Amino acid sequence: MPLLVVGSVAFDCVETPTDRRDDVLGGSAVFFSYAASFFSPVRMIGAVGEDWPAEHTSMLEQKGIDTSGLQIIPGGKTFRWRGRYLPNMNDRETIEVHLNVLDEFQPKLGASHQDCRFLFLGNASPAVQLDVLKQAKNAELTVADTMDLWINIQRDELGELLQKIDGLVLNDAEAKLLAEDENLVRAGHTILGMGPKFVVIKKGEHGAMFFSEHEMYVMPAFPTEKVLDPTGAGDSFAGGMMGHLASIGRFDPQALKEALAYGTVTASFTVEDFSLDRLEKLDRSMVDQRFKEYRQMLSF
Repeated sequence: MPLLVVGSVAFDCVETPTDRRDDVLGGSAVFFSYAASFFSPVRMIGAVGEDWPAEHTSMLEQKGIDTSGLQIIPGGKTFRWRGRYLPNMNDRETIEVHLNVLDEFQPKLGASHQDCRFLFLGNASPAVQLDVLKQAKNAELTVADTMDLWINIQRDELGELLQKIDGLVLNDAEAKLLAEDENLVRAGHTILGMGPKFVVIKKGEHGAMFFSEHEMYVMPAFPTEKVLDPTGAGDSFAGGMMGHLASIGRFDPQALKEALAYGTVTASFTVEDFSLDRLEKLDRSMVDQRFKEYRQMLSF
């Protein structure tokens, strides 16, 4: 079933302890869409400036991603992020951010977007996410991402959003900040009490934690020796997760558990190269093979 994502499209400048890439393709909607496209048709909504190369659009469309919701803002410039990863490859420093067209982006859903039953609200202002949610009249599963900035400056709007969505995906530092608790287990239950039906806390190389009213469990990360660039891993995780759910058309507890596993596996590919370079070399059979290996690792 078609899956809709609303999020950022960006040019990234990434520095790691061993390498550097400038002006590579990034953004939450891009990583999410590409990862999800291995499983399900994806419709992407985002905004770019006049500096956006047409070949990027062609590349996404060749992957089967519907880019009809990609708005090119006249006279605008595409969102840019520059960051540096520390030697442990888990922690990073944001050196520069230029919101550009993202600063005033107000997503508008067309008829084909409003028909989507599965909706992912990529990292954006909770006010913007709430506006999209109002437009997505036929969405049956709504999941959102957030970040420390919005937790700090738009906590009230975020609280309203949490009352209206089915799932929230965030990293461990964000979960601790939102719950005001350093214990991740307590933090997960606290956030669950804020409204969503389930919460997924991403822990980088340590996997992810899942919380719902009925169960809590931990999914370890897939052991990856080659970690070149973690940028986009979290969005790829969400793309793999939501893509699987959309492909089977349900989101019961067993489906969610399998979806987290597919998200984990998809993200493990993303970190093996910069930008989309590793994902572009994949096909679904390679994802399924690693999923099989991952499932065998968890059996005892």
